Amino acid sequence: MAKIIAVCSSRSKGTKKEDVTEGVLKEDFGLIGDAHADCCTHRQVSLLAVESINKMRDSGFNVGPGDFAENLTTEGIDLAFLPVGTHISIGKEVILEITQIGKECHSGCAIRRQIGKCVMPKEGVFAKVIRGGFVRAGDTIKAIARQSLHPWMDSSDRWKIGMPN
Repeated sequence: MAKIIAVCSSRSKGTKKEDVTEGVLKEDFGLIGDAHADCCTHRQVSLLAVESINKMRDSGFNVGPGDFAENLTTEGIDLAFLPVGTHISIGKEVILEITQIGKECHSGCAIRRQIGKCVMPKEGVFAKVIRGGFVRAGDTIKAIARQSLHPWMDSSDRWKIGMPN
């Protein structure tokens, strides 16, 4: 089952985030207390799969949850495979809408400066908070089935978005 393995926050932009274990996602705002939370952006929350972080670890880099400035580190769901517009549920309350896949690393990107490359440009995902609530490490995460968004998907692809076969 796909799950959240870390909830991360920072008070300033352009830095790694600290694993805070739990937090509150506010509707149409983001993670309360995080520098990137903002009602006027489509990038209220950032997500990255631990599988992406592990690719960097396998290349010899000492990185972990929050090091890529993601708010939510996930496990068992292929985030970059989800189309923009997909809704995902977290725990019992939260619903996010995927608004962007990947991003350009800015010149001040802490990870790019320190290790020379970053997975966020291709594998990071951004979302708006549709329904807020409490989020914590261990919460389940799954794509909400919306047939119109996935007409090309067959049952063998469902694992990529955290849906049972």
